[in-house]
Amino acid sequence: MAADSLPGGTTPTVVILGLGLIGGSLARALHGSGFSHRCIGWGHREASLQRGLELGVIDAYTLDLEEAVDAADILVIATPTLVAEQMLEQILPRLRQRGQPPVITDVASVKGSLQRTAEAVWGGMPPRLVLGHPIAGSERSGVEASDAQLFVNHRVILTPVEANEPAAVELVRAMWLSTGAEVVDMGVAEHDTVLAATSHLPHVLAYALVDALASGDASEDIFRFAAGGFRDFTRIASSDPVMWRDIAIANRSALLQAIDQFSDRLGQLRAAIDRGDGDSLLDTFDRAKTARDAFAALLASRTGS
Repeated sequence: MAADSLPGGTTPTVVILGLGLIGGSLARALHGSGFSHRCIGWGHREASLQRGLELGVIDAYTLDLEEAVDAADILVIATPTLVAEQMLEQILPRLRQRGQPPVITDVASVKGSLQRTAEAVWGGMPPRLVLGHPIAGSERSGVEASDAQLFVNHRVILTPVEANEPAAVELVRAMWLSTGAEVVDMGVAEHDTVLAATSHLPHVLAYALVDALASGDASEDIFRFAAGGFRDFTRIASSDPVMWRDIAIANRSALLQAIDQFSDRLGQLRAAIDRGDGDSLLDTFDRAKTARDAFAALLASRTGS
């Protein structure tokens, strides 16, 4: 669906609930692409919304959630995952009162918990709720970190279900395509399993490593002499702790499976080191290098770098 395919040929008004890095970057990208003629922000902290207005990220803001919902053609929930569940609990009952509710989507890193919340409130999956997740981000946070190019050449995963209106799915797809992203569809359970392994587990490991080293007796020397590998691996431990707490709780089942699988492999490596089994270590390192090199080649081909 094209951006001008709303009734009357108008471009949609996009209301973003939560004007942080992702919400602010989306607003900037939609302004730049011309997809939306008006982006409105909503949140609890007026100072952040006012800053977004000053930076030209949004065209207006409101602190009134009902006003925000009523103004939207597309409503984007860009809050932390557990807060997004609360947003659905507040928003969905109100939308039953509207003849034509807005299309709703989100940016949360966990889909299963949101689907369960929506189905419990609505009595089934709302036809105009299209869950989505942009695979893009930064260790920085807040509206001042927002970047119109954040989604370019990055994937956005949509998890449409049979109950969704096709037109609602295509409008959300068109919105993300306009940001320069590649949009792919995936099942809810598959999404949560894949993201647990490729995103949630690495963040947990980075937080755990930094926390363990920082609490040791030699922490000052460890950080003083840490090289590039440590810096690169632990960069994501500078991410928003609240967001990652929410993700870990919301996706606990899939994340625990990923942790257990990793723990088992780490235990095998420990045993090989303990017995001086260089062949086992080399086999593991070779397999990992081959897999990582293949991933790097795939990434390079996708980004053109």
